[in-house]
Amino acid sequence: MPQTHLRNVTRRQFLVSSGFAASAFCFAPRYSLERAADTNLVVAARSGAAKAKVEIQKIRGNISVLMGVGGNIAVLPGSDGKLLVDSGMGDTRSSINDALAAISADPVKHLVNTHWHFDHTDGNEWVHAVGAAILAHENTRKHLSTATRVDDWDFNFPARPAGAIPTEVLSTKKTFHLNGETIHVEYYGPAHTDSDISVHFVNADVLHTGDTWWNGVYPFVDYSTGGSINAAIRAAEANIAKVSAKTTVIPGHGPVGEKSQLVEFRDTLATIRNRVASLKKQGRTLNETVAAKPTASFDAKWAGFLINGDFFTKLVYIGV
Repeated sequence: MPQTHLRNVTRRQFLVSSGFAASAFCFAPRYSLERAADTNLVVAARSGAAKAKVEIQKIRGNISVLMGVGGNIAVLPGSDGKLLVDSGMGDTRSSINDALAAISADPVKHLVNTHWHFDHTDGNEWVHAVGAAILAHENTRKHLSTATRVDDWDFNFPARPAGAIPTEVLSTKKTFHLNGETIHVEYYGPAHTDSDISVHFVNADVLHTGDTWWNGVYPFVDYSTGGSINAAIRAAEANIAKVSAKTTVIPGHGPVGEKSQLVEFRDTLATIRNRVASLKKQGRTLNETVAAKPTASFDAKWAGFLINGDFFTKLVYIGV
C-alpha cells in the first residue's frame, strides 16, 4: 500500500472538499454542508439514511433495485426466499422492510455483501436475524470481525456483532441457483477495497458491481483496506469484459446503467490517472498537482456527488 496518505487533510477539509452531504451514500435527504462539516462523515451519513425514502426500480428477470438507504440493493424474490445483494446503511430496517413487502411476501433467506463498507453491510445483523444466510468474500468477514479504520473517513469501525458476520465466504468464485435464477459471484481481487465481489444474475443478464462502479460520479478508493486507483481501473476493465451491450448493470451508487457507461467510467479514471501520474513524475507535490486541475475537463459531470475533482486528484495521487 502506498505510504503517502491524506492525513494532512483535516476532517473539515475532507468533508468540504468532497462536497459532502448526508446524501453522499444514499442520495437523500440532504443536510447542509455546514452541519456535515462539523460531523464525521460516517455518523452523518448513517443519520441521513435513517430519514431517507427507499425507491424501488424493477428491472428484469423479476429483479428489483432498492435505492436511497446506502449502496444499491438488488432483490430477487421467489419460493426459495428473497435474495438481497447488500443490506443498506444505518437504521433503515423499517424502510427496507416496507420496500421488500411491496415487492413480494417471500421471506428474506439469502444475503450477499459486495464488500465490507458500512453503507452496504449495516443491515447485516437484522437481515441475518430474520433468517438469512450471508455470503461474502473472506476479506469482508475479516474486516467486519475486527476493528477496522478508514483513514480518509477519520473513522474506526468496531468489530460487528456476531449476527452481522458473513456465515459463508468465498476466496475466488461461486455459482448457485435460487428462485429459477443462476447466480455467479466472483472476486475482483483488490479494487475499491480488498473485498469486492460482483454478482451476476446469469439468466436475466443483470450484473451488480458493488462499488467497483459509481455511475456518473467520481468513486471513493479505500487505500486503508487494500484499494487503489490502478486496482479500481482493473476492476472497471473486468466489468466491461463481463457484460454485453444488452446487460443491465447495477452500480454500487448511481442509476442502473449499461456497458457504454462502464466504458466511460473506465476511460475517465484511466485518463485522470495518467494525467496525475505525469504531473507526479515531473516532481509536482500533492498540492501542486491539485492546483494543476487534472480533472477539470470531467468535473462538470463527475464531481456532483461525494468526491469533487480536487479530492479525487488526491486519491489518485496516492496510488501513482
